[in-house]
Amino acid sequence: MKVAFIGLGVMGYPMAAYLAKNNYEVTVYNRTASKAAAWCSENKGQSASTPAAAARDAEIVFSCVGNDNDVHDVLLGSDGVLSSIAEGSVIVDHTTASATIAREVAGTAESKGVDFLDAPLSGGQAGAENGQLSVMVGGDAATFERAAPVMDSYSKAITLIGPVGSGQLAKMVNQICIAGVVQGLAEGLHFAKKAGLDRAMVAEAISGGAAGSWQMSNRWQTMINDEFDFGFAVDWMRKDLAIAIDEATRNGATLELTKLVDIFFGEVQDLGGQRWDTSALIARLK
Repeated sequence: MKVAFIGLGVMGYPMAAYLAKNNYEVTVYNRTASKAAAWCSENKGQSASTPAAAARDAEIVFSCVGNDNDVHDVLLGSDGVLSSIAEGSVIVDHTTASATIAREVAGTAESKGVDFLDAPLSGGQAGAENGQLSVMVGGDAATFERAAPVMDSYSKAITLIGPVGSGQLAKMVNQICIAGVVQGLAEGLHFAKKAGLDRAMVAEAISGGAAGSWQMSNRWQTMINDEFDFGFAVDWMRKDLAIAIDEATRNGATLELTKLVDIFFGEVQDLGGQRWDTSALIARLK
């Protein structure tokens, strides 16, 4: 099967590589052409000069870019995927973006006889590099059944949540939950230090109980060591939380904790932590 992958960032680069390893015929596009050239030097596949060129012969086009504007440019722009993609093909957008842009792209795609899935990811850079991503999908069941076996190349779990936009809404739930958990972990470790406790001993003691979480299991040690130069960047989290808060304004959801933690992430940015991992919330407590 011929596929295309648009966007070779920290997520897209290894995801496209897994497609190539699974014997799909991959054409990649990246705004910075040198990144696409590097990918081609390491993987079996070819690069294209525009999203349109990458999509021209593909049965499924995957995209994983930065934000709503980027999605609009690579999918709906003059040299975008929908200017060339063949009728009957599928677009799978892995960008964490708004449900609004997902529905806009889906409407344009439908008018051209192209199917669309919004499919944001959870698992971060490590999940992408290890082929262990979780995918939340919005779209119809028939399109999902076509694309899911291909997404299996880099995923451990793929769930059809509901119609177009549902994947993005589910990702908002994911980020809302993470924000609160990381803040709680940061405060707990901060409290333990102030109380004169051995933080490592406490974390090991409570991580197997009701206080346990992925964040605790994977981040407590780096948090107490002030190691933040990895993982999911604060800048990215604030972008995602802004999307969730904006959606809540429309649907009437109350996000008191999320809005507060978003402010705290802003304080981490003020400390120079724009690209620090989200666990850097503990840094502002010092």
